[in-house]
Amino acid sequence: MGKNRNTKETKHKICYMKRNLNLSVDISTYQEVKRTIPEGQVSSLVDNLLKEHFKKQRKEKLVADYKSTARSKAMREEDKIWEGTIEDGIEDE
Repeated sequence: MGKNRNTKETKHKICYMKRNLNLSVDISTYQEVKRTIPEGQVSSLVDNLLKEHFKKQRKEKLVADYKSTARSKAMREEDKIWEGTIEDGIEDE
């Protein structure tokens, strides 16, 4: 029986779903993009900028949530309870 040549290629092929997005920008921004960004690279630039924006947003939310938890009186009380159990069952040799 012959080997299926497409199996190897299909196994490692990565498919990306893409969607179109219409953007409205100021005319001066548009002119700057046309002047400075090579043709065919605008979409990947916008995609990368949006990914970085969302990554920054997630990080800021994580920091804010951490700070909120750190200020929580109930959480501090919970920490005190657990502090006493950290070395439970551990004996010096």
